[in-house]
Amino acid sequence: MTTPSPALVHDIRAASRQMVREFGFLDKGVAGTDLSGSGVHAVLEIGLHPGITAKELSARLKLEKSTVSRLLKSLEARGDIVQTRSESDGRSFELHLTDDGRETFARIDRFGNDQALQALSRIEGTRADVIAQSMTAYADALAGEAVSGQDTLPEFEIVEGYQTGMIGDIAAMHGRTHGPIVGMGPTFESVVAKAMAEFMPRIDAPVNNSWSVVDRDEVIGSISIDGEDLEGNIAHLRWFILSERLRGKGLGKVLLSKALEHCDRHGFVEIHLWTLKGLEAARALYEKNGFELADEYVGDQWGKAVTEQMFIRKRP
Repeated sequence: MTTPSPALVHDIRAASRQMVREFGFLDKGVAGTDLSGSGVHAVLEIGLHPGITAKELSARLKLEKSTVSRLLKSLEARGDIVQTRSESDGRSFELHLTDDGRETFARIDRFGNDQALQALSRIEGTRADVIAQSMTAYADALAGEAVSGQDTLPEFEIVEGYQTGMIGDIAAMHGRTHGPIVGMGPTFESVVAKAMAEFMPRIDAPVNNSWSVVDRDEVIGSISIDGEDLEGNIAHLRWFILSERLRGKGLGKVLLSKALEHCDRHGFVEIHLWTLKGLEAARALYEKNGFELADEYVGDQWGKAVTEQMFIRKRP
């Protein structure tokens, strides 16, 4: 291992101090809120990982259990979170955002996103992905993880159109991912497979398409746009799913971006999608990309009563 020069260490530390100041962590409120830095990060972690326990949150934030306990009480008093006893472990409490908490989450997310966009727009001659990978590598190294000199992000192939086996792969991912919410059994997976079987023979129509993450001929992430099944020049975003091992790597953002570009290119006035309430990480991604909650209702078409939500993105 090469020992960094004192000058390099000095520059990194100076940049780190400046980032702390620019992010506003020295202010009383952070990210456009009246929350402390720990409060902001707690809301983000709970929003991105609904059902996280206090113990898990403590480990993620690197805070003492007593500190996290006081922090959660303050967030609960504000009406941002709710704690519910875990069904699988009666000794643990799961953390979820309330409707007010989701608004706080969205406000923090918009603030951070705008801040990053403004900063990146001022940088010339440097690829944004190089900055992202470098910052990720440095953060991982601070956490004690070994980082190679090569890209830290795994490379996965993203392909368009129908892929052999994708109906079964995607239906299985839906069953495993959403089964605990809608009820285990064949109903949900069968409905997904049937709908995909109807769509795939017409995927070659210009207004339709799918984008899939493929690893060794297996589809492990995908998103589709059906431009034909809704009237009024409205696109239908369908079957957006990622394997567990892909989450947190930014591939969901890439897939959604490709779908939105397709819709904008074909001039759809709106994009509609249906999802299940409680998938907060997905909801945050939708809202960050212009989708708004348009309807919410309880349905039992999957064999178990669940709250379904419809989001709409109007053409910018």
